[in-house]
Amino acid sequence: MPEFRRTVWGTVATVVMLAVSACTADRATRPEEVRGLAGGVQAEEARQRTEARLRATVREYTDHTSLALGLLVLRDTCAGGKAKQWLGSNGDDTYKVTCSMQVTAYFGADPKRIASVLDDILTTGERSGSTIPFTHRSNGVIVDYYRNRGGDNGTEPSRMDDPWHSLSWDTQFHDRPPAQVREPQPCFADNPPVMRCVREPGTATVADLRKRHGMVFELSLVAPEYFKVPKK
Repeated sequence: MPEFRRTVWGTVATVVMLAVSACTADRATRPEEVRGLAGGVQAEEARQRTEARLRATVREYTDHTSLALGLLVLRDTCAGGKAKQWLGSNGDDTYKVTCSMQVTAYFGADPKRIASVLDDILTTGERSGSTIPFTHRSNGVIVDYYRNRGGDNGTEPSRMDDPWHSLSWDTQFHDRPPAQVREPQPCFADNPPVMRCVREPGTATVADLRKRHGMVFELSLVAPEYFKVPKK
């Protein structure tokens, strides 16, 4: 009988431990745990690598094309996982924390040379090892449009897209109204390592860049989930 009671209580204890473990895995990540994970060594190393990679792509545009960098905005956000969603889960209940980064760079350019500017970008994209995904093979018709100064009466292009990498610009012939690059959202919060927002230089604006050069290009680079800790 004593042996039986020990077996029963051992089974009960195991069930309780499993239940507690399941509840822990199913709960939302606490803010203090999010901060601890986001500030850990692995997260910081991933953060530094990711920022260096995105900034290197911005430099590629700056160094190898006729675009003039005037403003850069970096947003780095870490979010905690949600409690277990038994119906309609979108995946945010499967991790403890995930961090994503976006770098948006604003360049000035001479609108009279837009065909040449775009040609520079596509040529740079064809260089060995380039991180620019746009080439004459995939985007050459855009250069042709501006070389003909919109003479084919087609819809004016205003962007090139690749997954997590996009380039858009002020239209030149679309006049009702022209499509223009907008000002970036202000940095409302800066609370590293959970939320970081960097604006370089702090006083620069898209309007000033347009006034100085004539038109503006916007480069958006996104690194989704550059750091992620799954729930066990």
